[in-house]
Amino acid sequence: MRWWDIEPVLELEKELFPDDAWSRGMFWSELAHARGPGASRRYVAAVEDGRIVGYAGLAAVGGLGDIQTIAVARGQWGTGLGSRLLTDLLKHATAFECTEVLLEVRVDNSRAQKLYGRFGFEPIGFRRGYYQPGNVDALVMRLTDPASAHPAASDSSVTPVQGTETHG
Repeated sequence: MRWWDIEPVLELEKELFPDDAWSRGMFWSELAHARGPGASRRYVAAVEDGRIVGYAGLAAVGGLGDIQTIAVARGQWGTGLGSRLLTDLLKHATAFECTEVLLEVRVDNSRAQKLYGRFGFEPIGFRRGYYQPGNVDALVMRLTDPASAHPAASDSSVTPVQGTETHG
């Protein structure tokens, strides 16, 4: 993901997360840490037919990775794009020498929870009222050893989608 992707990413962000969408400044701040010798972030955008259809981000500090965001356009649900974005982040978590990866997911987002479970993430706790302003709890999940993570062999959602590319 590059700075020129922020506007289309914001459109998708507001569509998918209307109550707790990230701001322009939040994306700018994250991207500022994604380049150069001291980079501690990985942000990637998935593009199909010249349009951003998904994006994801990872922060890495001191051996710990944190999935910051994963979003997939509704028209791409069930195509494996979420799996490919997560695979990219976990590959980079390994490159950042992360020994474990954490994430928060809304307790009411079973689709995302299932995706993370297929990769080996396990629930470890809750953050009460994490998502505001809706006061929705977050389920905290952890993956140990991201280098060996991959979706379950029976996961048919990893089939590539022709014409969709990811760009970091």
